[in-house]
Amino acid sequence: MTLGKKLFLGLGLGMSMMAYSQSNIVLTGAPFLRISPDARSGGMGDQGVATTTDAFSQFWNAAKYPFSKTTAAVGVNYTPYMGKLTNDVFLLYGAYHQFLGEEERSTISASLYYFNMGEVALTELRGNVPESAGISKPNEFSIDVAYGLKLSDYYSMAVTGRFIRSDLGGGLGSDNTLKPANSFAVDVSGYFQSEKHTSINDFEGRARAGFSIQNLGPRLDYTGDDASRSYLPTMARLGAGYDLFVDDLNRVGLSFEASKLLVPGPENGVVPNVGVIEGIGKSFNNEKSTMFSGAVEYEYDNAFAVRGGYFHESEEQGARQFATVGVGLKYQSFGLDMSYLINTSKVNSALDNTLRFGLTWNIGEESSNSDY
Repeated sequence: MTLGKKLFLGLGLGMSMMAYSQSNIVLTGAPFLRISPDARSGGMGDQGVATTTDAFSQFWNAAKYPFSKTTAAVGVNYTPYMGKLTNDVFLLYGAYHQFLGEEERSTISASLYYFNMGEVALTELRGNVPESAGISKPNEFSIDVAYGLKLSDYYSMAVTGRFIRSDLGGGLGSDNTLKPANSFAVDVSGYFQSEKHTSINDFEGRARAGFSIQNLGPRLDYTGDDASRSYLPTMARLGAGYDLFVDDLNRVGLSFEASKLLVPGPENGVVPNVGVIEGIGKSFNNEKSTMFSGAVEYEYDNAFAVRGGYFHESEEQGARQFATVGVGLKYQSFGLDMSYLINTSKVNSALDNTLRFGLTWNIGEESSNSDY
């Protein structure tokens, strides 16, 4: 893959690769943070703010962890990216959480999200002779830690701190204007899960809801020019869901999520050079930067799951529109999740026909939520 394509991939990740011709599309720095990192949510229309707790809740809503059914768990997920064009670009995500104290009302969690853009062979002309100029390895990553607390038996909140590094140059050389950019961000999230109650046809039911404000932080500086700093992909997510327990072994869950990019779009072709808070206010001038998704999940005996979902984004804002399917398998303390994305948009998707894989390991014991 050429250097130009890889650098555009880094800057345009999270958007469809063909959407760059639209002048009003909103681009951000570190856009890999907009990509669903785990196979379970990848099979549910790329959503997770109000789904049931799993090992990868850190990315979506760390406030879900106090409702975890295990006292500690670790998860690792691998996602190949742009598989139709290259085989060395991928996303790797790992997460860990555990309860604090015997009362099991608070949790500590951490995750690492890494985006590798592969290797780019560089050449330069010396006279009329092309010569090797070394290898560039563009990459981005984030490291975060979160604390979650149950404020009541049915509601919890969490705060997440995140360090972000985006190196789109990948070691191009000291004379290059594209430099590694560093920043930090904060997430604030909440999660509600009701107790089981009598529902349709006397089956038991349970309601879920969640919200998250993500990636609140200073802009990324790639060039040293204050006027060209890139906004972080600040997001607001709001979701709701409902579980229907057919019996002790069978559960059917429905969930819906709306998300909005809290970043100002271009005004007269120019992205406003304003502070983060003012930029959030200006983002509401862009009514089409809201995305929607819906999903269904069937689970049998907490050992086998089938999932499906759909994600919709405005054509003016990237045109990501796709269906997803997925399966999950669990044996004792180990779990395997897989998902597959089917593009339904006229615009190409970098994840079209991509399989994602996730492994989880419940390294703790059953928590007090196991029968909740």
